[in-house]
Amino acid sequence: MDKQTNDALSLKTEISGGMHKPRVHDSAHKHVAGTAEYIDDIPEPAGLLHVGLGLSERPHARIAGMDLSAVAEAPGVVAVLSAKDVPGTNDISSGGNHDEPLFANEEVEYHGQIMFAVIAETRHQARAAARLAKITYDDLPFWTNVRDAIAHDAPNVITPMTLQRGDAKAALDKAPRRITGEMEIGGQEHFYLESQIALAIPGEDDEVAVWSSTQHPSEIQHIVGHVLDIPSNAVTVYQRRMGGGFGGKETQGNGFAAIAALAAKKLNRAIKVRPDRDEDMVITGKRHDFVAFYDIGFDDDGVIEGVDATFAGRCGFSSDLSGPVTDRTLFHADSSYYYPNVHMVSRPLKTHTCSNTAYRGFGGPQGMLAGERFIEEIAYALQKDPLDIRKANFYGPNGSGRDVTPYHQTVEDNIILRVVEELEQTSDYRARRQAIIDFNKTSPIIKKGIALTPVKFGISFTMTAFNQAGALVHVYQDGSVQLNHGGTEMGQGLYIKVAQVVADVFQIDLERVKITATTTGKVPNTSATAASSGSDLNGMAAWNGAMQIRDRLVAFAAEHWNVAPEEIEFLPNRVRIGKEEIPFPDLIKAAYFARIQLSAAGFYKTPKIHWDRAAGKGRPFYYFAYGAACTEVSIDTLTGEYLFDRTDILHDAGRSLNPTIDIGQIEGGFVQGLGWLTTEELWWDDKGRLRTHAPSTYKIPLASDRPKIFNVKLTDFSENLEPTIGRSKAVGEPPFMLAISALEAISMAVASVADYRVCPRLDAPATPERVLMAVERMKKA
Repeated sequence: MDKQTNDALSLKTEISGGMHKPRVHDSAHKHVAGTAEYIDDIPEPAGLLHVGLGLSERPHARIAGMDLSAVAEAPGVVAVLSAKDVPGTNDISSGGNHDEPLFANEEVEYHGQIMFAVIAETRHQARAAARLAKITYDDLPFWTNVRDAIAHDAPNVITPMTLQRGDAKAALDKAPRRITGEMEIGGQEHFYLESQIALAIPGEDDEVAVWSSTQHPSEIQHIVGHVLDIPSNAVTVYQRRMGGGFGGKETQGNGFAAIAALAAKKLNRAIKVRPDRDEDMVITGKRHDFVAFYDIGFDDDGVIEGVDATFAGRCGFSSDLSGPVTDRTLFHADSSYYYPNVHMVSRPLKTHTCSNTAYRGFGGPQGMLAGERFIEEIAYALQKDPLDIRKANFYGPNGSGRDVTPYHQTVEDNIILRVVEELEQTSDYRARRQAIIDFNKTSPIIKKGIALTPVKFGISFTMTAFNQAGALVHVYQDGSVQLNHGGTEMGQGLYIKVAQVVADVFQIDLERVKITATTTGKVPNTSATAASSGSDLNGMAAWNGAMQIRDRLVAFAAEHWNVAPEEIEFLPNRVRIGKEEIPFPDLIKAAYFARIQLSAAGFYKTPKIHWDRAAGKGRPFYYFAYGAACTEVSIDTLTGEYLFDRTDILHDAGRSLNPTIDIGQIEGGFVQGLGWLTTEELWWDDKGRLRTHAPSTYKIPLASDRPKIFNVKLTDFSENLEPTIGRSKAVGEPPFMLAISALEAISMAVASVADYRVCPRLDAPATPERVLMAVERMKKA
């Protein structure tokens, strides 16, 4: 990389709002005041119609008959749409497998699958009419969970993947010690505050404009085009902000947007689709839950010699993103540990449930949780502190011979030992652990636990083609800048970070950079805002666009003022040209009258990455982000209830683009992970119905569930070895897995009942009921 690029990536920021500065989220004041505009806040177009959805009442059945006459005749109903009304392809699948119909036609494959849509004058009329359908079914066999899927020899929704290195079987046979076990790892509902929603307005000819709450506007564009049988250039998708996404709006918005667009073009009226919370939770996919089966061999010091593991996942009725999700589960089943001999296999199993999808961490948390269970098993077997077993198995420095992952990528940037040892000191882990052990000896009812766990998370889409981004930068005559890029804002602060990058390039105040809504009409062929890559990709694309303009300005100024390019320097809100300094707007005005192009399309593609899925080898990740968390808990052995007493986090964000935003992401990610591992439980009944489909039955963490003492700090020594934007590191997903420390702390508290002689093997989520049952098992042990 040339010197200019390196300099730009590590700019020493003088302006208040450039890179590496703590700046408030651009919409924070609007969030607080309630003035931030979401799709349901947009003033309704004249003649707007609303959609009600007709959902399957069987988990698996042939549709014997569907009488919609009463639906069509209901008050306010304008039209009823089903599979026969789709002019293009009745398919909204993400991965190109054509296994997810927009409307179920001959067969339904989960309870709550969309069968038809009612278009009416009001939302209430549409929803009421949808319930008048007379549908008869011929029931078919069904299964809703992993163990039943295995028992029924269920098919895979996509080809499984295998990762292997060395000879795992031989290593396990020779290992001095060996443990086999299994672990159930629960799923999770996204529970974004803004439900799925789409608004479509028909245009001339084949055109349609769609406002969709989506992390992937380009995919909405493609899906709408396929369903309507029109080219992508006729579909324009807009997205200013989402009320949360977490992966649940990467593919799950496809059907809602397609129905809105289909109705809009058919009726030549504006259409809005907004399911209520119950419908949203029943229809849409969740985090994949797994049963992990493992066989680990290790020596008397706790050093792992071999691992053989199978991860069987509940994928739902179609493939959706289950292939890359279950792949990433394997990628992260090593957690932060070197496995000299390893064999791991995914089983992406079909179930008669909603098709599971992306969720923060994208399968990585499930794999990492299993990797930490391996360590926990070894520690209890050897009667040692799990932290000592962790340290004994960490990846070594580059070139140590202990630096190659199961997918054959060399870990070149390993700082996990330093991160963990720094947190070990600042959290006073050793002394607190001993104090907890002493406390548990004298406390018969309340037991305490503490755990310090690491995070190593690979950054990049494992689908190499997705690692690209575009941006559009305009500089106007008054020196103000307008910025657009392919990333979407779901509350995570992407817009403000990318704006800081552009402000840095021109050395202008952040307030001079206008952030505009993401739209396929400005930046085409974008990737989803996912895989923690939003800032990496879009920040670099915006930087590239801004640098094109800056280079033109330098060339113009050098010629116009007759100075060498080296004598031109961008200073805060002004430019030094030779010995003269002029305001930035004055330079722009002069450049305009000299007919210098003041607009640029930026582009970026992540270098170095490649992946061969069939071989299970490559470099799927550009770099790794690291972190560690130490959590202390108290449990009540009579009820299984628990409290999180304290959490200390040290996280690696490289040279953070915006420390305030990043710390917020770390806090939020940890608490969301806490919910996944403790309170959030999905449950389907024996009729295949999701019963945890509302806040009354599905328990996300409350403010009162956060640790009573919550210390979060960014590393002050880390800088990305790779030339990312500002040498920063991604911070969207990695903090989620810091919550594993909480589960392991609960596990230690449970283990104290049997004097720490037995690994509790606590499944996730560790609800109070599960904790109580684990305590009872310990008493028997």
